[in-house]
Amino acid sequence: MSIPLPAAIDSPVSADDLPRYLIGRDGQGCWVAVETHGRAGGLFRTCQAAVHYAVEATAHRPEAVRIAADRVELRI
Repeated sequence: MSIPLPAAIDSPVSADDLPRYLIGRDGQGCWVAVETHGRAGGLFRTCQAAVHYAVEATAHRPEAVRIAADRVELRI
């Protein structure tokens, strides 16, 4: 006897709505992680700390975290 599995539930969230983070330095030299839709972000002492934050916030999706070549500003 087998137990029927529930049908897959279609997610109303598109890939464009999932959080993505850009990491870089601001004008003061602090490391910044900014969610691309402006919903979250933070200032960090090290790049490693910024990456850790972004990786956790994106549910460990490596394609969702990018390092910026240019300056990144956190807008509050």
